[in-house]
Amino acid sequence: MELLSTSLVDWSRGQFALTAMYHWLFVPLTLGLGVIQAIMETIYVKTGKEEWKKAAKFWMTIFGINFAIGVATGIILEFQFGTNWSNYSFFVGDIFGAPLAIEGILAFFMEATFISIMFFGWNKVSKGVHLAATWLTITGATLSALWILVANAWMQLPLGMEFNPTTVRNEMVDFWSIISSPVAINKFFHAVASGWVEASVIVLGISSWYLIKKRKEEFAKKSILVAASFGLFAVLFIIFTGHGSAQQVAAHQPMKLAVMEGLYEGREGAPLVAMGVINPKKETYNDDVDPVVMAIEFPKMLSWLSFSDVNAYVPGIRNIVEGGYTKPDGKIADSFETKKQMGQTAITALKNYKIAEAAKDTAAMAVHKTTLDANYKYFGYGYLDKPEDTIPNVPLVFYSFHIMVILGVLFLLNFALALFLGWKNKLSDYKWILWVFLWTIPLGYLAGQLGWIVAEVGRQPWTIQDILPVQAAVSSLQTSSVLITFVLFAVLFTVLLIAEISIMLKQIRKGPESN
Repeated sequence: MELLSTSLVDWSRGQFALTAMYHWLFVPLTLGLGVIQAIMETIYVKTGKEEWKKAAKFWMTIFGINFAIGVATGIILEFQFGTNWSNYSFFVGDIFGAPLAIEGILAFFMEATFISIMFFGWNKVSKGVHLAATWLTITGATLSALWILVANAWMQLPLGMEFNPTTVRNEMVDFWSIISSPVAINKFFHAVASGWVEASVIVLGISSWYLIKKRKEEFAKKSILVAASFGLFAVLFIIFTGHGSAQQVAAHQPMKLAVMEGLYEGREGAPLVAMGVINPKKETYNDDVDPVVMAIEFPKMLSWLSFSDVNAYVPGIRNIVEGGYTKPDGKIADSFETKKQMGQTAITALKNYKIAEAAKDTAAMAVHKTTLDANYKYFGYGYLDKPEDTIPNVPLVFYSFHIMVILGVLFLLNFALALFLGWKNKLSDYKWILWVFLWTIPLGYLAGQLGWIVAEVGRQPWTIQDILPVQAAVSSLQTSSVLITFVLFAVLFTVLLIAEISIMLKQIRKGPESN
C-alpha cells in the first residue's frame, strides 16, 4: 500500500465530501417528510377528513422530489468507493460491503415496491393498504439509512474483524458485533432524528409562508401543528442521542472530542464551551497559547457529558499526542511515537510474512503473524509522519459543532413557540414570528451539514480509525482525472439542486389542492 501525492489525496477527499454533502441535502428531508406525511395520512384514515388527505398528498409530492434526487447522488457516492478509494475497498471490502449490500436490497426491493403503491395507489387500494404502504416506504428508507450508518460507524470503531495477512484484507468474524456496535446505534438514531428535525423546520417554514400570504390557511395551521409537535419530539430525542454519541466519542475517539471543544490540555472536571473563539495565535499543539478566547463555559459539564462523572479526566489534544494519562479502562494511553513505532512494526511484519509465504517458510510466517497481530491495532500510524498528522482541522470542527448546537436550541424554541401559538390559534397574529420560521429553513439544512462535518472531519486522518489513513486508502489515479470529475460532479449536482428547488417552489406555489 504505497502512499500517494497530497494533491491526489486532497482532491479525492474533496470529491467525496462534495458528493456526500450534496447527498445529505436530500436524505434528511426525505426521512423526516416521510414520517410527517405518514402521520397526516394516519389522521386522515382515522378521521376521514379530506383536508388531511390533501395535506398528506402535498407533502408526499415534496418527499418524492427529494427521494429521486437523493437516490441519484447516493449511487454516485457508493461508486466512489471503487473508483477513488479502491485501496480502502480492497482492504476492508469483505466487511464494509455487507451492510451496503443489505442497504441496496432494502432500497431496490422494499422501498421500490411500496413507494409505487404510496404514489399511485390512492384510488386503487383500500385506505388501510395505502396507509401501510406509506409507513412501509418510510420504514424502508429509514432502514436503508441504518445500514449506511452501520458501515460508517464501523469505520469509526472497527469491530468484528480479523486481519488476514495472506489476502492482506480484513475479514468479518462477528457480524452481530458490527450491527450492534454502540457507535452504530447512537449514530443511527442521532442521524435519523436530525432528519426529522430538518424536515420539521422546513414544513414549519413553508406552512408559515402560506399564512403570511393568507393562502391555504387551514392546511398551513394543520401542517404547523404536526411539524411543531414532531419537531419538538425530535429535538428532545436528538439531545438524548447526542449525549450517547458524546460518550462513544469520548471512549473511542478522544481526539475528535478534544477538537470539538478546542481542548488542548486535559483536566479533571473539564468545562463545556458554550461559545468561544479559536485563538489564531495558537500554532502548535504543545505551545502555551490559550486555544479558545472569549469562552463562555459550563463548569464540569464536558466531564459529565463524556463520562457521566463531573470530576472525570478528559484528555486534551496535547495529552492524546504525548500519551501517559490513564484511560477510562484503567490502561495507560500510548503516545503518538509509540503508536507510530507499533504501526511500522506491523507493516514490516506484514512484508516479512509475504516474503516467508512466497518461500513457503511456515515457521517464519507464524513468527511474523504473531508480531503483526500484536501491533495491528495501530497499523495505520505506520503511514503517518508527525503528531500533527493526527489532529483534525480544529477551527472547522470546533465552529461546526458549536453552531450546530446553537441552531438546535433555536429549533427547540421555534417548535415550542409554534406549538403554543398553534394550539391557541394565534399564529396569524404574529406575522414577524412567521417570517422567523420561514427564514429558518436554510438553517435546517445548515445544521445537518455541520453535523456531518463534525463526524467526518473530526475523525481525520482516518478512513478506518487507527488502521487506515486517507493517504493509504486512495486509488492510484491521475490527479487531473479526479480534478476533472470533481468539476463535473460540482456542475451536475448544482444543476440537480437548482432543478429540485425550482420544482419544489412550483409545487409550493400551487399548494395542496393541486395534488
